[in-house]
Amino acid sequence: MNNHIMIEIGHPAHVHLFKHLCWELEKKGWKVLFITQDKDCAISLLKYYRLPYLIFGVNQKEIYKKIISLPKLTLKMIKIAQNFKPDIFFSRVSPYSGYTSFLLKKPHITLTDTENVRLLDLISEPFATVVLTSDSYYRNHGSKQIRFPGYKELAYLHPNVFTPDERVLEMLEVKKGEKYAIVRFVAWNAHHDIGHKGISYENKIKLVNTLSKHLRVFISSETELPDELKKYKINIPPEQMHNALAFAHLFIGESSTMASESAVLGTPSFYINDSQLGYTNDLAKYELLYTYTESEQDQIQAIEKAEEIATNIYAKQELITKRNNLLADKIDVTEFLVWFVENYPESVKEVKAKDFDFGRFK
Repeated sequence: MNNHIMIEIGHPAHVHLFKHLCWELEKKGWKVLFITQDKDCAISLLKYYRLPYLIFGVNQKEIYKKIISLPKLTLKMIKIAQNFKPDIFFSRVSPYSGYTSFLLKKPHITLTDTENVRLLDLISEPFATVVLTSDSYYRNHGSKQIRFPGYKELAYLHPNVFTPDERVLEMLEVKKGEKYAIVRFVAWNAHHDIGHKGISYENKIKLVNTLSKHLRVFISSETELPDELKKYKINIPPEQMHNALAFAHLFIGESSTMASESAVLGTPSFYINDSQLGYTNDLAKYELLYTYTESEQDQIQAIEKAEEIATNIYAKQELITKRNNLLADKIDVTEFLVWFVENYPESVKEVKAKDFDFGRFK
């Protein structure tokens, strides 16, 4: 075994998920290669963190184009893998890593937290050796599945690996102690977004106008903002977003990832989406996150509740104990992933034992 691992990045957020795994494995003598399509800000994040990477294609936004490009991109990945010679593939249940690992007869460790990706699972899961999921995840993947007490966000936002940097306030031109909110709108063009409509145009305007009466508002959006909202567009480097979320008075938006990131950081969080996921509902149980559907009634209720939090100067202080309760129950996910990879395949048998104690990763 050469201790080579190839990690596929399917979304910019995956860079954060796997960066600490990379750094810790490199300390232990592993050679790591990230492989990615030229998508969104993934490349800029890989460059910023100085992570070793190669590009194997251009991301296609339309679903039919993704399907058509599947064979070509898989062949490109195979060629890269043949040169790098990985012992292990790691991805977020990707068909590219799945097919490549199968053809090269190598194990493929996957991690998923999104229950509504059945189409992707249909073509990818048969080629996964292991499926790692949170213990809050609803679906059952049979004997391949291994559950752990945590969320992917705790791989990069656990206090063991992340300390918020106040210098982001200067970038936002926000004074220390000045309240601000972060709003997130998504593009709804992923394969699991079919049928979603998100927050209506009228309620986007109402949300921002309502919050701006009480605090500064910054909008992060995957799509072009309406003219009347462009002045609220956040303008910071992508690697600074977690710092911005940590110091925000509240977060509200359609992104499950940013909503959960805010929640684990102790920032009051509002998630407006018909996809009610295991980890978002688990965070709601800790009263760190409010969940709403995309219905008109729920959108209005979310705006009203967000205004209530915006006017509560103690809102963040009231979450300190709740966040501590969460961290007491969950693990440092990076520490677990490092152990799992380094000790694979023995780690599979060990973690499935009835007396296995996840407490070692806290």
